[in-house]
Amino acid sequence: MQHKISVDAMGGDFGPPVTVPASLKILKKYENISIILVGDADKITKILKKKKSLNHPRISVHHTTQVVGMDELPQTALKNKKDSSMRVSINLVKEGAADACVSAGNTGALMATARFVLRMLPGIDRPAISSELPSDNGTTCMLDLGANADCTPEQLLQFGIMGSILTNVLHKKNNPSIGLLSNGSESMKGSEVVKKSAELFRDSHLNFYGNVEGDDIFKGTTDVVVCDGFTGNISLKTTEGLAKMMANFLTLEFKRNWLTKISAIIALPVLKRFKKRLDPRRYNGASFLGLNGIVVKSHGGADEFAFIHALETTISESENDVISKIKDQLKVESII
Repeated sequence: MQHKISVDAMGGDFGPPVTVPASLKILKKYENISIILVGDADKITKILKKKKSLNHPRISVHHTTQVVGMDELPQTALKNKKDSSMRVSINLVKEGAADACVSAGNTGALMATARFVLRMLPGIDRPAISSELPSDNGTTCMLDLGANADCTPEQLLQFGIMGSILTNVLHKKNNPSIGLLSNGSESMKGSEVVKKSAELFRDSHLNFYGNVEGDDIFKGTTDVVVCDGFTGNISLKTTEGLAKMMANFLTLEFKRNWLTKISAIIALPVLKRFKKRLDPRRYNGASFLGLNGIVVKSHGGADEFAFIHALETTISESENDVISKIKDQLKVESII
């Protein structure tokens, strides 16, 4: 079955010089995928010509006249940028011309536009941002990572349902385990919202492990970790800061004197493997779950390698019909 992906070619810090080559490489890997490059046709076709792919049978260009700035207010983009590459990419999903959309653009504007255009799935109150984080067991799916600062217990349960389905789809894990992020693993720990959420999870059909703490995210104690967007975003940014600090410390220590420099050369193969395992580009591609359509957010500073990973996440969700599976699970939980 052919799947069509709309790509916001202008989004992110780099735009077409990253999104167009990444799309071409994806087409070499996936024969059942076609791509609509949305944005400034002149800039896009210039790169396609350079890559000798202007007449590629599985690429089309949809011209738009506007671009949403990376620092633009969501309400401004929603009101004044109706012919932006971001808005049109999402419109194509709404119209059925594309099966899914991917953008490296402004997160707030992308969320606001996607929610306005696609609306929410029946039974889902709010969208959640979900992403994969590295762990001892491979990866951990975590949500919400910033869309909702305050959540009700019912909304956290909805996040759990969506995270469970996404993990099943992306990693073929049947009945993935779910942990509720708290300040202690004991059932009496956590805020009132966390305690009430735990009760809902225990009464659901989900594979609820119980409360988990921050270190459990990277231990891989559960396949999915659920939290509100305030907690999730702080956890994510703290993790990113820690990773950068560790990398800086390692560099400084290996440069300290001639002996440590020699040690660095000896340890180079190990350091390269370590860097590869923690390379954030390999986990690029955050899913906007809860929308009545597939939208994936790439990091704004993504290079070609990272954007390819965001495209692969988009393709996987499309091929596995993640929207229908979430709807089915919501019926099982009697939420719809």
